[in-house]
Amino acid sequence: MNKVAANAQEALADIVNNNQTIAVGGFGLCGIPEALIDALKDTGVKGLTCISNNAGIDDFGLGKLLKTKQIKKMIASYVGENKEFERQYLNGELEVELTPQGTLAEKLRSGGAGIPAFFTQTGVGTLIAEGKETREFKGKEYILEHSLTADVALVKAYKADKAGNLVFRKTARNFNPECAVAGKFTVVEVEQIVEVGEIDPDDIHLPGIYVNRIVLNATPEKRIEQLTLKAAEA
Repeated sequence: MNKVAANAQEALADIVNNNQTIAVGGFGLCGIPEALIDALKDTGVKGLTCISNNAGIDDFGLGKLLKTKQIKKMIASYVGENKEFERQYLNGELEVELTPQGTLAEKLRSGGAGIPAFFTQTGVGTLIAEGKETREFKGKEYILEHSLTADVALVKAYKADKAGNLVFRKTARNFNPECAVAGKFTVVEVEQIVEVGEIDPDDIHLPGIYVNRIVLNATPEKRIEQLTLKAAEA
């Protein structure tokens, strides 16, 4: 089965709608589906709930969707690099559900595995635990966390074959596999597309059963979120 779409716009045209939940892979700006985020912005859909480790920066990644007021709620772990995010949240324009990073990954993985909820010690005794069910196991307190699924998942991988089998590259793997399995419809942006059979089965990080469409972006920008340079010696 050939799952390759002509471009990002075509891949999203018939699947995104207002008020959907969208899971977006990446960690900061590392491994984000740049072309798919731009295509999602161009659709003009509104009222989105976005599940992602963070919301990018003001002019890149999900920050572009915040700027156009297309996101109504963020389910995220880290939000410290986006001034527009801060402004909207403090003004009551954006709903935010902060989730510990490991818990967020497990919420997505469990959602994809069909597990509705799980207990964890992470967040016990903090604001994270407020209003959540608690239970004691072996003398320790745990809180119940509900799993996450998404109407659409937007994912970045390094390589795919035409059946959607994926290879991720180094730290760009991050949240991408978890988002992919949690999506009811998953679109993947890749730098290389090869024929079925060209990827050794032992090298496949995520099987194509989780992938619905593939988009080629051979030259992503891969912007660096924070660049620190050594001062030049006199």
